[in-house]
Amino acid sequence: MRRVSLKYLRPGMIIARPVYSGDGRLLLASGLSLTENYIKRLAELGIGSLYIEDQLFHGDLNIDDVVSEQTRIQSVKLVKEAFHSLEKEKYIDTWAVRKAVDDMADEIFSNKDILVNYFDIRTYDDYTFNHSVNVTILSILAGITLKYNRVQLRELAIGALLHDIGKVHLDKKILNKKGKLTAEEYKHIQQHSLYGFNTLRSYYEIPILSSIIAYQHHERLDGSGYPQCLKGEEIHEYSRVVMVADVFDALTSNRPYRKAYSVPHAIDIVKKLYPSLDDRSITAVFSNVAPVSYTHL
Repeated sequence: MRRVSLKYLRPGMIIARPVYSGDGRLLLASGLSLTENYIKRLAELGIGSLYIEDQLFHGDLNIDDVVSEQTRIQSVKLVKEAFHSLEKEKYIDTWAVRKAVDDMADEIFSNKDILVNYFDIRTYDDYTFNHSVNVTILSILAGITLKYNRVQLRELAIGALLHDIGKVHLDKKILNKKGKLTAEEYKHIQQHSLYGFNTLRSYYEIPILSSIIAYQHHERLDGSGYPQCLKGEEIHEYSRVVMVADVFDALTSNRPYRKAYSVPHAIDIVKKLYPSLDDRSITAVFSNVAPVSYTHL
């Protein structure tokens, strides 16, 4: 099979891997033949590409996943529920969060020799939740590369999974604005780091270092980040790992205002951001990413 950008999809192509919604509902099954209506609906959902069958590969090219589809879906659902629960009930199920990161870590340990095939299929509306899970997977892999123990991996993973939880407290009109933000709006968006830190610190079950990730993931080594303009070693190593994973996943995601960058292009962009990003963390994150790109762009 091969991955094909939406603009190159044609009726009659056979879907090789199923497409799911953010809550785990099957949208399109593997083996299904594409139609014009299906392709149109994919565009409406913001899905930029599909895996299709290709006779050149004799239908036997399987892409291993470092985390199973079931675990990924359950993790995305958990992040969505955490956001919604915090917004409506002012509560986060911390036990469920710990279980989710432990499940991901267990699977990743079992498959740690598999490079991440960094092309999951997701919609614009589910971006925040899928993004949180992707950042967590990359961070756990980086933590293993950095020889973290299980306690450290859990601290890292909890912070990575909930690094954007502070967005719950932002004005949704500003958060979802498609056009350029004003200076005042951008300052409002920046508050999500502090909001996230304060939210996570209110739960004694959540390690302080996990909370610090929410606070520092937009800092940069050269002091150009926020909220405190910290530099170098002033930023905790967990935060430096998550900031790399966060930037990389954002670049490789389809957004309403731009298409996803290919993996090689995104890697180049991230490396050019050095010294604002941590070189050790860049190496740890990208050593686990397969250098693949679209068959058609």
